[in-house]
Amino acid sequence: MKIRCRVFAINLLILMLAGAALKTVTAQISKPPATTKPTIVIVHGAWGGSWAFRRVDELLRQKGFNVYRPQLTGLGERVHLSRPDIGLSTHIDDVVNTILFEDLHDIILVGHSYGGMVITGVADRVPDRIQRLVYLDAFVPNDGESVMTFQGSRGDWLKPMIKGDYIVPLWVKPDQPPPHDVPQSLKTFTEAISLKNKAALKLPATYMLTVAAGKEAKDDDFWPQAQRAKSAAGLSWLTADHNCTMVSTGGPGGNVSRHSLNTFSAKPQSVSYNSKHRPLQHNCEHYSLVEKRIRDAQQIE
Repeated sequence: MKIRCRVFAINLLILMLAGAALKTVTAQISKPPATTKPTIVIVHGAWGGSWAFRRVDELLRQKGFNVYRPQLTGLGERVHLSRPDIGLSTHIDDVVNTILFEDLHDIILVGHSYGGMVITGVADRVPDRIQRLVYLDAFVPNDGESVMTFQGSRGDWLKPMIKGDYIVPLWVKPDQPPPHDVPQSLKTFTEAISLKNKAALKLPATYMLTVAAGKEAKDDDFWPQAQRAKSAAGLSWLTADHNCTMVSTGGPGGNVSRHSLNTFSAKPQSVSYNSKHRPLQHNCEHYSLVEKRIRDAQQIE
């Protein structure tokens, strides 16, 4: 199961989407001239934190985008607030309150992995504040479902990680300095989502799936979620290593293909990027590759 963050692959996809969204926003002359670029709100995944997206935050801000990275309660720098009664609804409140108290409008709301549960709940609460939803290897729940509902018999890998009221990431070493993944309340995985607002169903959405090189998309852990979203959202995928500390900028042949279906449209689009099959370490300095994706993003209609 690849719930752990695949930071660089995700960053490239966010940047491409940001460029596409910019064209949409600037074309809408009825919008106030002060808002020339969309605000991007990024919701991190399970056990992680907003710290995982600080690099992409910096890059987007350099390009003039307004970026928010809400930190979910009990995780990341808010780990000191961790307690067993924190549930999915708590994390939905975290993001809703960020949007309301920062007075954000026309946002691109991005959710990675478990973050898909969160942004779906946020959309149900404040659909009028959202321009587009983006699911990055994320859960796409229906009313009454939870993370554990999705897992079913495939969730056996989680059992060794459940320690009382928490799910403890076994890959974190006891003496590992921050930032790192932290235990997460079990209730965030067991609490069912409540979706009642029909207006949220009309929001444009895109699903982005990362598939390991040499692996069929249908064999990917999040393939069922991508298929669920395909009927209502644009679908994109990127050839990428699922290892948290390394991703590939191209497939075995050195070609990264991004196939998109316009939301609520059968008309396909495709953009291909030719680059070397070059692995990126999590803390490497190859940000020029990310910067290139920002420039290339401006070419996506």
